[in-house]
Amino acid sequence: MKLQNSLTAVAVAMVCMASASAAVSPDEAKKLGTTLTYAGAEKGGNAAGTIPPYTGGLTTLPPGYKKGDPIRPDPFAGEKPLFSIDAKNLDKYADKLTEGTKGLMRKYPTFRVDVYPTHRTVSHPKQVADNTLKCAVTAKTSADGRSMEGCHAGIPFPIPQNGYEAMWNHLTRYEGNAFTMNYKALYVDSLGKPTLTTAGNAIADYPYWFSSDPAAPHVYRVKVAYKEPARRAGEGIMLQDPMDYATSGRRAWSYLPGQRRVRVSPSVNFDTPNPSTGGATTYDDSFIFLGSMERFNFKLLGKKEIYIPYNVYKMAYHSTTADLFKPNHLNPDFVRWELHRVWVIEATLAEGKRHIYSKRVFYLDEDSWAAMSSDQYDMRGQLYRAAYTFPTVSYDVPALMAQTNGQYDLVSGIYAVNFYFADTGGVKYIAPPPERDWSPDSLAGGGLR
Repeated sequence: MKLQNSLTAVAVAMVCMASASAAVSPDEAKKLGTTLTYAGAEKGGNAAGTIPPYTGGLTTLPPGYKKGDPIRPDPFAGEKPLFSIDAKNLDKYADKLTEGTKGLMRKYPTFRVDVYPTHRTVSHPKQVADNTLKCAVTAKTSADGRSMEGCHAGIPFPIPQNGYEAMWNHLTRYEGNAFTMNYKALYVDSLGKPTLTTAGNAIADYPYWFSSDPAAPHVYRVKVAYKEPARRAGEGIMLQDPMDYATSGRRAWSYLPGQRRVRVSPSVNFDTPNPSTGGATTYDDSFIFLGSMERFNFKLLGKKEIYIPYNVYKMAYHSTTADLFKPNHLNPDFVRWELHRVWVIEATLAEGKRHIYSKRVFYLDEDSWAAMSSDQYDMRGQLYRAAYTFPTVSYDVPALMAQTNGQYDLVSGIYAVNFYFADTGGVKYIAPPPERDWSPDSLAGGGLR
């Protein structure tokens, strides 16, 4: 069945291209906080009762959690799967699976989706809701969707009118103000051998959310100091993504200890293979999608119920590399799947643009706006790769944590996962670093803390 035939009746197809996009009317915005959550999600559950109503998210600290601990207990550790889906019963659940998930089941008989009760755990600080109510009637995009303005420290388009607005919600999703983690990236080859491609310390912050300047130019910044493997020890990379891609674009720098200098790195962008994952993903595959939208046309197809990884505390905080990274795919025992409503966005390669993907289909969680999965198609139009986010909610902040992400290559049989932090110490939320720590010189000067 084609995707368009399975979209829910509550959503409609929108125009995908416009030189400018305006906010919704005040009357339309009145839905927020009534029939819709402040984030624009449907407050009610589904008719089948398999998706519950939204009741404010997970804000109660589970037993055993110690304040400030970067390793977070699983609040659902006692739950068992309701049922499992694999190649044998795939057809029964096909309408609630992405094309990538179905492709993995058909390719690997051992790939399995364990479906658990759905918990709508996403919760944000009150100021996020307050600012989103303002942004709903003031935010707008320009430059064919590549830039966004008229919103600060809020979800810009809680009632999206087109694909660009929905993707801006993903790019500006709330994951706290700043955090740091020691992490690993691993690549598993077609023979099932896992290889550590990188390990290091990352610091990320989101000036869009914490800056007192409503015109803060950056939506996201990250700086990484590599520690492993030995050939990469001492290297560093930093990138800064703007609100206005049309004017400034991404800024990126790298530091190579052998050269003892910081270099501007314009290639840290788009479909350049990402060395952090052994080249198994592109730079704009990060977090399912990261960067400028200029190479694709984005069309909002509507909303759908699908099974996606969600509340994966066991994988994110309570697994080891040996436990998780198995031949062909991640160990299904550690990946929790739930039924959630997602916005579906189809991105097709723009005329005259170059990319290794001809089409990408993104699935954005209605409660958080984070992209939770995507299907990538090659230049022949065939399914090429399937990507997933492995999210949890940091109930102590509260904020979504959607950094760990993985990509399966359905052609070569390899897969890779980036920002895996379970056996490297978890995630620690911090105060945003001072501006001097985001200067290029800080890469060579030991600015990471």
